[in-house]
Amino acid sequence: MKKLESSLLNMVLVLTGVAVIMGGVLAYVNHLTEGPINEQKAQALADGIKAVMVCDDLLVSKTDTVRQNDSKGKELTYIIYQTKDKQGKDLGAAVESTTGGFGGDLKVLVGFDPDGKILGYTLLEHAETPGLGAKADKWFQKGQKGDIIGKDPAVNKLGVTKGGEGEVDAITASTITSRAFLLAINNAYKAYKVTPVDAQTGATEQKH
Repeated sequence: MKKLESSLLNMVLVLTGVAVIMGGVLAYVNHLTEGPINEQKAQALADGIKAVMVCDDLLVSKTDTVRQNDSKGKELTYIIYQTKDKQGKDLGAAVESTTGGFGGDLKVLVGFDPDGKILGYTLLEHAETPGLGAKADKWFQKGQKGDIIGKDPAVNKLGVTKGGEGEVDAITASTITSRAFLLAINNAYKAYKVTPVDAQTGATEQKH
């Protein structure tokens, strides 16, 4: 067999072949893992809804999407999971809300009772500094220094105490993250209140 000549063309052909093969392998692996990953995400969301609604025995009766423009004109999207118990009683809703934190997007899932009081929350995604901004997952929980559980955004001023913005203690050395978190909570409340409990599943557009 004639030895393959070492040339730029041959090297390019070999590298191209390797790239094509590796691309095919990666696509196949991605196809195999896509299903399990989506199942894990769905289960994590279901568990999160139960956690923030403080109820293990519930049904998501409707899912609605609300789009609002922020003060800078950027469109923000909120997902509202309206919930009921097995007897059909309205339990309120869990709302996905995203804002920009110190290190990147901060996505919160917050539960509201039918009157609009906060039942609980969990962080779905964040890119905050470990040990500082990342403390948001605990800092605002019941019994903690920044406790917001049981508060009504329509009554309580959910802003940081710094500068008289509100009545919530900011995370130590993480005022930016605290502001972003509380903005996500307030925006989630607004999205929840513009969504009728008996509305059909779909999208609600609101400009402000």
